[in-house]
Formats: sequence, structure tokens, C-alpha cells
Amino acid sequence: MRTIRFLLAFLALAIPASTFAQVRVAISFGPPALPIYEQPVCPGDGYIWTPGFWAYDDNIADYYWVPGTWVLAPEVGFLWTPPYWGWGSGGFIWNEGYWGPTIGFYGGINYGFGYFGHGYGGGRWDNGHFFYNRSVTNIDVTVIHNVYNTTIVNNNVTRVSYNGGTGGIVDHPTPQEQAAADERHVQPVAAQTDQARTARANPNLRASVNHGAPPIAATSKAGDFSEHSVVAAKAAGEPYKGASGGTGTEPHNAVHPKELPPITHPAPVDSGNPKADQKFQQQQDKLIAKQGQEREALQQKQEAEHQKTLNDAQTQKLEQKHQQQTQQLVEKHTQEQATLQSRAPQPKPRK
Repeated sequence: MRTIRFLLAFLALAIPASTFAQVRVAISFGPPALPIYEQPVCPGDGYIWTPGFWAYDDNIADYYWVPGTWVLAPEVGFLWTPPYWGWGSGGFIWNEGYWGPTIGFYGGINYGFGYFGHGYGGGRWDNGHFFYNRSVTNIDVTVIHNVYNTTIVNNNVTRVSYNGGTGGIVDHPTPQEQAAADERHVQPVAAQTDQARTARANPNLRASVNHGAPPIAATSKAGDFSEHSVVAAKAAGEPYKGASGGTGTEPHNAVHPKELPPITHPAPVDSGNPKADQKFQQQQDKLIAKQGQEREALQQKQEAEHQKTLNDAQTQKLEQKHQQQTQQLVEKHTQEQATLQSRAPQPKPRK
């Protein structure tokens, strides 16, 4: 099973658990990189950009792209905090997006168009009107006049779409972002849930089909997937790896010993010396048994540490520690096997 569910409340919407719902899921492999695409022109005054993201559909065990789109804010003064995937509890956990008076933490993910990892540089509210920063948003100034131009230096150029875990963004919320989490929030509006439903129903938006470059990367308005409204991705953000690129069964990505594949038993040695071959086989069996015991001991130690009450940040830090411990154990065992194999009995040269 790739998915572990943690029921926090109730499923509020008849859409995937990982998309705007009150169920947390932990996926053992991370989402693809964010695709490269252009932002469609803002359709009118008051619309705020909500960037695209990878959601997960457990029914097909695949990520799918929910296109970025322009959405009317539910209240004057409210801004959108994008959702993100973050490592924790042995997998990638979905963190919902929300509307609120202050931008919260969204994993340090560079969604682009003003969402460069922290805050939002694409616009601001002023006296009940939303003003757009032309340097990072696509605005038709003949239609929208509430504009300004402030250059933003963005040093976050990665296309990685998740926080923590192997290869993920290493970032933590600022005090202001932590405070934003306690403010009054509004869940995604109907237009956004419609966008997610429509995306889920489109097979071409599945990562396994588009390989990280969705044919509909963004839409002018939420729910409008008509030809004149959509923008296709120019390219995938990184080469597509699929589930095999980050599953817990690969030694270099395993977080806990139980996620490692079984220890491989080398083929029997046939050197022509039965006694030497038998002795070497016994040494192999002894080493494999010892390594199995060391895996079990580390697994038990890590499980005991998981029994402690931790917040999300502490859990993420603990998982990173566990992954490092597991990788160190793998490297140690690999070296031990190589050392033993170097002492294997060699066939006597023929005369």
C-alpha cells in the first residue's frame, strides 16, 4: 500500500482526499516537478492568481495537475496561501491551501508569478481594491488600471514541488507565517473545487500520461477548460521519474529499514574447494543474519521515537534523521558485503 490515511475530521467534498479536503494522506513518493508554463491574462479587476499544483488521486494511484487559474477573492483583503506537499509520518502529506488576511507558509515552494516561496509579490490590497504588480503578473492595462511595477529578485529557481524528504525543499515557516496559521481562514471557493474536479476527470492531466508537462497548465478562469482559455505547459520542470523515482522500496530513498528491499543472498561460490566454499557460505549467512538484526534494531529504535508527541516541524526533522540513519546503515552493509566478497575462495588455475 502506497497510501496511509490519517483521518482528521470528515471528508467535506466528493473529490480526492488530497484535494481541498479534511483528510490527510501520506504518499510514499513525491509529486513531479512543477511544469514550466506562462500565466494567462488576468480576466478582470479583483481576480487573484492561484497557482497550479499536483494533487493525488488514490483511485488511480497517480498525481494529476490542477491548472493554475484566476479566482475572485471571497472577501476584500483576503489573499491565497497555496497548498503544498510536505514530508512527515513516513510519506508526503497534503497541506491545504486557504484564503486569509495574511499569506501563510506554503512549503517554500516556488510556484512562480509572485509566489516565490514566501509571501506573494504579485499584488496587494489597498483601500478595498486589489492592485497588481506588472513585473510578475500578466495584466492588460487597458482593462485593469490598478497596477504598479516593483521588481522582485527571485533566487529560488528550483522547480521542486514538495517540502522535505529526499530532494525536497528545506524550508520552515517564518514567525509571521506561523501567526497566519492562527488567523481566520476561508476554505477554497466553489470555483476552485470545480477546477480540481474537472482536472481530476481529465486523464491527460495525470502525471503518468503527461510525464510532468500537462497539456492544460493554466486556465483564464476556474472551471473553463475550453480551448480559448487554456495554456499548455512548455515543458516539464524536471525529467519525469514517476512512482519509481521516489518509492520507499529503493535503498537510496528509504526512510526506515522496513522500507528497504530484502537483503540479497549472493550466489554460491564454486571454487573447486568444497571445504573453503562451505566455510565462505557460512560467513555469508552469518553476515546476512547480523545485518538483518541490525535493521530490526534500528527499526525498533525509530518506531520508539515515533511514539513521542511531536509537531509537524519536529516530525519532519525526525524523519530526515531517520532517513540519514537508514542510508548510513545501507552504506555500512554494502561495504561489509563488498569486503566479504573480496575474500571469496578463488578457483585454482588450471595446469
